[in-house]
Amino acid sequence: MINKTKWAIKETKLRISYMTSRECIFCKIIKGQIKSKLLKETGKVIAFNDINPIASVHILIVPKKHIESVSAINTSDGGDLVEMFDVATELASKNKLDAYRISFNAGHYQHVPHLHMHLLAGDKIQWSKL
Repeated sequence: MINKTKWAIKETKLRISYMTSRECIFCKIIKGQIKSKLLKETGKVIAFNDINPIASVHILIVPKKHIESVSAINTSDGGDLVEMFDVATELASKNKLDAYRISFNAGHYQHVPHLHMHLLAGDKIQWSKL
């Protein structure tokens, strides 16, 4: 119960900071304004560990181009999407993951208004926290 309460408080603070920030937190990470240990960077994509993981492996793969959400994707974004999946495959191989999930969120399930892919693996995924 205490762990669930601590997680809920942390999650609430994160969501409030995301929603009240004038600039996208992922754009700040991409620009280097917020330091993050990148697991992978390509010309179109960055990847880093989620700060609030729901599984033992929880990597975010983010296009450098600001795309609001899955509902805002258009045909010109195809190269960015392919690169996101290529990076996911590479990171899964590098981490020796024999099974993993890839997830996108939209609407009120999307905490940060910048398209991002969740690469999830390991012990039981806590879907209610995603």
